[in-house]
Amino acid sequence: MNAKTTPFTKEQLETIIEQYPTPFHIYDAKGIMDNMRAFLDAFSWAPGFKQYFAVKATPNPYIMKMMKEIGIGADCSSMAELILSEKVGITGDDIMFSSNDTPYEEYKKAMDLGAIINLDDITHIAYLEQHGELPDRFCFRYNPGSLKEGGNTIIGLPEEAKYGMTEAQIMEAINYLKGKGITNFGLHTMVVSNELDVDGLVGTAELMFNLALRVKEQTGVEVSFIDLGGGIGVAYKPEQTPVDYKVLSAGVKAAYDRLITGTGHSPIQLAYECGRMVTGPYGYLVATAIHKKDIYKHYIGLDACMSNLMRPALYGSYHHITVMGKENEPANMTYDVTGSLCENNDKFAIDRQLPKIDMGDRIVIHDAGAHGHAMGFNYNGKLRSAELLLHEDGSVTQIRRAETLDDYFATLDFSNL
Repeated sequence: MNAKTTPFTKEQLETIIEQYPTPFHIYDAKGIMDNMRAFLDAFSWAPGFKQYFAVKATPNPYIMKMMKEIGIGADCSSMAELILSEKVGITGDDIMFSSNDTPYEEYKKAMDLGAIINLDDITHIAYLEQHGELPDRFCFRYNPGSLKEGGNTIIGLPEEAKYGMTEAQIMEAINYLKGKGITNFGLHTMVVSNELDVDGLVGTAELMFNLALRVKEQTGVEVSFIDLGGGIGVAYKPEQTPVDYKVLSAGVKAAYDRLITGTGHSPIQLAYECGRMVTGPYGYLVATAIHKKDIYKHYIGLDACMSNLMRPALYGSYHHITVMGKENEPANMTYDVTGSLCENNDKFAIDRQLPKIDMGDRIVIHDAGAHGHAMGFNYNGKLRSAELLLHEDGSVTQIRRAETLDDYFATLDFSNL
C-alpha cells in the first residue's frame, strides 16, 4: 500500500496560509533530498554515475541548487532552462542538453556552457556546421522504432514518436564525425514515461547496452557514456507500488555486467535524467473549497484550477486528494472536484469518494511536484500561483511569488489604444 500522507499537519498548514494564501504549490525539501540520496546510493556501483534533473519538471532555481549540492546536474531542453542552470552554477559536464527542433542560439548557449550536446536528428550536424564550430563530443538520441522482434513490449511504439535517430543514422553520424576528428561519443534514449514496471526500465538499459556493442562492431568506436533517459514513474494511486531503486539498479547492473563488462567493452559512464520521480511525490497543490454545487452531480469548486495543475484535464491523470483534518473520516461522498475555468474538463477529480467537504476546507492534491506549476498557463486570465519550499525544521521559504495582474498585463501596450 502506497500511503498518501502530507509532510505538514492541518495546524501547520493554517499557519502557512496566514502568510501565503491559497492556492500554492509546496515542496518537501527533505523528501526530495532523501529520495535523491537513495537513488544515487543505489547506483553507486556504476562508473561515474550521474543523475541529470529534468529541469522541465520543476524549473525552480532553489530546488536545482539544493540538488546541485549532492552532485545532481541538469537535463535542459531550452534557453530558459540553460540560463536557470547557469544561474545556480550548473555548467559543463553537469548539463545534458537534449532538445529537438532547436534554434542555433540555444545550441550556442549550451556549447558556451560546456554542456553535453545530445542530438535529436542527424541533420542537426550540418545545421551546427553551417553556423559555427562543432563541439568536441556528441551524444545521439536513439529511437529504436518497432520493438516487436524480441523487444520490450513495455516500451510501446517508439516509431510513432517525433524524437530520436534510427540506428543507421547513428552509425552514419558517428562515422562522419570520426572523419572530423571527434572521438568522444555517447548514446541516449527516452522510450518509456511514468513507468513503474522495473522490467521495462531494465529493458531500456539492455536495449542501449546492445546498441553500444553494435556501435563498436560497425564503427570501431566505444561509446564513453549512456544516458538511459528518465521515465521512472510515480505511484500516483494508493494501490500502486513505487519503483524500488535497489531492484532497478540490480537489474541494470546484471545487464551491464553481462553485456558490457562481460564482452570486454571499456567501462561506460551511466546516467539518468529523471524529473518526475525526483520532485513529483514531494510536491502538493494546496487549495481551498469555496463553492459547492448540487445538480445532477455533486461538485466542489476550488480556488485553484487546471492552470495550477493540468495533468488531470490533459491526460485524465489520477491525483490523490486529502481533505485536511478529515483524513480519518469516512469517504462517503462522491464529488467532482473542479476549478473555475470556462472549460468542462477543468476537474481535478471525477466521481471521487471523499469525506464530506465544507466551505473553507483545505484541499491538498498530492504528487503535484513535477509537471504541475511548470505546465501552468494564463487562459481566462488566471494567474500562476506561488511556490513554497518546506524545510525539515518546519519553516517555509517562498521560492516563487504568485503572479499579479500587473505581471499578466506587462506584455501589453495600452498606450496605443
